[in-house]
Amino acid sequence: MTDIVHSQAVDFPYHMTTTGFDLPGYKIVAVLGVVRGVVVRSRSVFGTIGATIQTLAGGNITLFTQLAERTRADAFNTMLVQAEMANADAVIGIRYDATEIMGGVTEVICYGTAVRVKALDADTHDEPRQVR
Repeated sequence: MTDIVHSQAVDFPYHMTTTGFDLPGYKIVAVLGVVRGVVVRSRSVFGTIGATIQTLAGGNITLFTQLAERTRADAFNTMLVQAEMANADAVIGIRYDATEIMGGVTEVICYGTAVRVKALDADTHDEPRQVR
């Protein structure tokens, strides 16, 4: 898979993603498998120097927080691209994991289960209707 950046991410609806294993209002009709997004990032020398200065004041190290947020967002968006490629309607059971590969280099993975769903009819709650 090619390198995915936010501008390349699909317009996958975030309300169709969850850390849970069901999606309220929908019935899971097919499990398509695990989808994942992997990002490996390193801290820049300038970012590390700036963060070191921030540690002197204490509190939130915003340079590292911003790096972590961007990295997680990129991993999440890459996972959504895989879900779209699998023709999924939703991703359930989403989790993150991070591993330090070497000093200053971290791998972040976002993974979940791609599923096809049918929306439950709001009146009967048991008659599914097709999502896509």
